[in-house]
Amino acid sequence: MKIASFNINNVNRRLENLLAWLKQAKPDVVCLQELKATDGQFPRAALEAAGYGAVWRGQSTWNGVAILARDTKPVVTQWALPGDPDDAQCRYIEAAVDGVLVASLYAPNGNPQPGPKFDYKLAWHARLSAHAAGLITAEIPVVLAGDYNVAPGALDVYATKSYDDNALVQPQSRAAFRELLDQGWTDAVRKAFPAEAVYTFWDYRRNRWPRNAGLRLDHLLVSKPLAKRLKSVGIDRDTRGLDDASDHAPVWIELK
Repeated sequence: MKIASFNINNVNRRLENLLAWLKQAKPDVVCLQELKATDGQFPRAALEAAGYGAVWRGQSTWNGVAILARDTKPVVTQWALPGDPDDAQCRYIEAAVDGVLVASLYAPNGNPQPGPKFDYKLAWHARLSAHAAGLITAEIPVVLAGDYNVAPGALDVYATKSYDDNALVQPQSRAAFRELLDQGWTDAVRKAFPAEAVYTFWDYRRNRWPRNAGLRLDHLLVSKPLAKRLKSVGIDRDTRGLDDASDHAPVWIELK
C-alpha cells in the first residue's frame, strides 16, 4: 500500500501535473493540501476518470484538503480537526481506506511572528497533538500526512540565515512537532534518511529550486502498527521541476 502527501498549491491549476504524477507514481492513497478551490470547484470527475475516489473540504483562498483513494472512496471519520468548532479554516480531513486511518492536514504557516497568525498556528498544533494522542493510544494503523509548516531540525532547512525569524523554524513550532514524536509517532522520511538533508518545498523566489535551497515541511507520521510495516519511503522531487509546478514535491511511504 503506497500512501502519499502532496501540497498541490491549487488543484485546478496543477491538475495536469497531478494527473501525470498519479499515472506515473500509482499511489493507492493521496493526501492533498492547499486546494485553493471551493467544494464545487474540486475536479472530482477528472480524478474519477483517473481511477481515484475522493473526499474533500474546499476553500477558495489558501486552504482546502482532500484524500484520494485508488479504485475506492475513502470513508470520512473527521471533517475537521477537533477542538475548536468555530475554526472556519479547512485544514484537516480524516478517512479510512482499506483498514488504514489516513489524515490529510495543512497546518497554519504562522507568519509573521510574533502575532495572531503565530498564536493560531500554535493553538492549531495543540489541537492536533490532543487528537493525535487519542489515535496513538488506540494502537490502530494511522498516517498523519500533510504540510505541517514546520521544519523540525537543522537538516530540514538549507544552509541559510534567511529563515531565522520565520515561523516554520521557531522553537515553539519545532517543540509542537517534537511533542507528536514523543507520543510515539514515527517520522517516516527522517527514519529513512536519518542523516541526509532532504527537502519537500522550494520557494518560487530567489532561484531556490535550481539551487536546491529547500525545506522539509511535508511529513508522514505513522503510528506504531504501521512503523513496523514501512517498506520504502521517497520524495518525488522531479515533480517540482515541471512547468508551472507546485512549490512542493510529493512524499510517500510504501507499507508491507
